[in-house]
Amino acid sequence: MTEFDEGVVYESGDVKVTAFAVDHGDLVKPAFGFRVDHDGRSAVISGDTRFSENLIKHAAGADLLIHQVAAMRPELLALPAFQVILAHHTSPEEAGRVFSRVKPRLAVFYHFSLLGTAKLPPLTAQEVVAAARKTYDGPLIAGEDLMAFSIGRGGVAVGAGAAGRGCADER
Repeated sequence: MTEFDEGVVYESGDVKVTAFAVDHGDLVKPAFGFRVDHDGRSAVISGDTRFSENLIKHAAGADLLIHQVAAMRPELLALPAFQVILAHHTSPEEAGRVFSRVKPRLAVFYHFSLLGTAKLPPLTAQEVVAAARKTYDGPLIAGEDLMAFSIGRGGVAVGAGAAGRGCADER
């Protein structure tokens, strides 16, 4: 295993990967997000984090921002175990505020922590996107396993592996 600190963790030719600290709570340290820069394009992956000013700083100017999200139905907020989980992650509305400040060409949710019980099912990815729309009106999609992205001059193309599915919807 290779350990690293905040800063450039890989550089070769015109590809640069930068790690930056994010806030995953006092009990989970260190936690990092990553920015990949190549040929004038950039993608940022939040890593597990709460709302993070350092993430916003490092994501500035990014074409693609891939951000984790956690959500639950309001009735579950009274349960202490769920409060702890939510306290270590970003809500859809908070992520929307991050996206609004960063203004990526495409925002993507990934690593969904959607909490529920037998009586109260977890929120759906569509409900999470709808909640984020309270604070963000730019291009946003819910990520899926094996989804691929291609960042070009005309936008960010979204695909499944090499097949591709065209460009993401931009509001």
